[in-house]
Amino acid sequence: MQGFVATGFEPVAELFAQHLEQGIERGAALAAYHQGKPILDIWGGESRPGAAWTQDTVAPVFSTSKGATALVVQLLCDRGVLDVTRPVAAYWPEFAANGKGTITLEHVLTHSAGLPSFSNYQEILSHDSAEGWDRREEIVQRLAAETPEWEPGTYPGYHAVTFGWILGEVVRRAGGRPIGDLFRTEIAEPLGLDSWLGRPDGIEHRVAKLIAPLPPTDPDELKLLAQVLGSGSITGRALVVGPSGGLDYAADVANSATFQQAEAPAANMITDARSLARMYALLGAGGTLDGVRIVSEESTVEHTRVRVEAHDVVLMKDRRYALGYMLQADPIGRFGPNPDAFGHPGMGGSVGFADPQASVSFGYVMTQMVPALDTDERSKALVAAVYKCLEARE
Repeated sequence: MQGFVATGFEPVAELFAQHLEQGIERGAALAAYHQGKPILDIWGGESRPGAAWTQDTVAPVFSTSKGATALVVQLLCDRGVLDVTRPVAAYWPEFAANGKGTITLEHVLTHSAGLPSFSNYQEILSHDSAEGWDRREEIVQRLAAETPEWEPGTYPGYHAVTFGWILGEVVRRAGGRPIGDLFRTEIAEPLGLDSWLGRPDGIEHRVAKLIAPLPPTDPDELKLLAQVLGSGSITGRALVVGPSGGLDYAADVANSATFQQAEAPAANMITDARSLARMYALLGAGGTLDGVRIVSEESTVEHTRVRVEAHDVVLMKDRRYALGYMLQADPIGRFGPNPDAFGHPGMGGSVGFADPQASVSFGYVMTQMVPALDTDERSKALVAAVYKCLEARE
């Protein structure tokens, strides 16, 4: 393990080191801020077989990407380019087809648009293979022609990947540039983040390789997983599960150049823990950090307050959604102990969040995936350790 540990936070680093020693981690990085200052920036293990995780290693983070996508939308709303109360079709007229004219940006941002998937998606892509993830134009045409699965705005159903393609097309049309370009030039570069929505050429040697999770050993759990992640279930369709069923090849997909370089802003950000913690430190402080203001305090309040609180039919859990950011939903501690903390987890374990009440932000990335969509016991334990250290300092 290497990196920086502020005085008083040594127990967090010790726990991180234990995870590496016990093999719970193969390679990972963790970073945290408190009151706008870094308190942890540590890493260790292997980024790929035979290669050490270094200070400049970055990693694929699946849905942790959604926080960055939400921030781009927030930025454009702050500038008056977008308005979350307006229909998606106001920016993308073709989207109004087949009963979608009333779907607003807020519906998309809160996963209540009724479009968690699109018909016959396996003709284009799935999590069985990297093939097709770069066919953005065809995908957005399919989404524009799709019929909602339920009345928009009535309840949420996690839009695992369609979230990014819909918002990406709106941003492209209203903002005049791909969402990855806007994120890089308007957010990442001013704030000094090693983060990309769509990997550029030249950094591939820095990107860690994800490792597929081990399947459950309990037969009943395996049977339930097969049912939940079958391509015929709403969860399986939202996660673009392929003909093989399940997500056994998701790590291979995430490691591929095709996936990493595509415009899939719900799922393919490349980043490090340091950048996640820094981005959320900015949001936790009302849109400014180290003299750099990205968004206004007013928009941060608006975009991070609860908009939808209900049972999510895709995740099969109660969820609280702000505008693109997830909020603390139950006492599982993934975003710390406070109810107004917000951020986003990623499939396999990564997470980034801000807790304005405690003035804490947190980022975690890793290689070894776990078989969970939005909760990881490793990061939960590390988050709990950060808060325990904060309590000890008071």
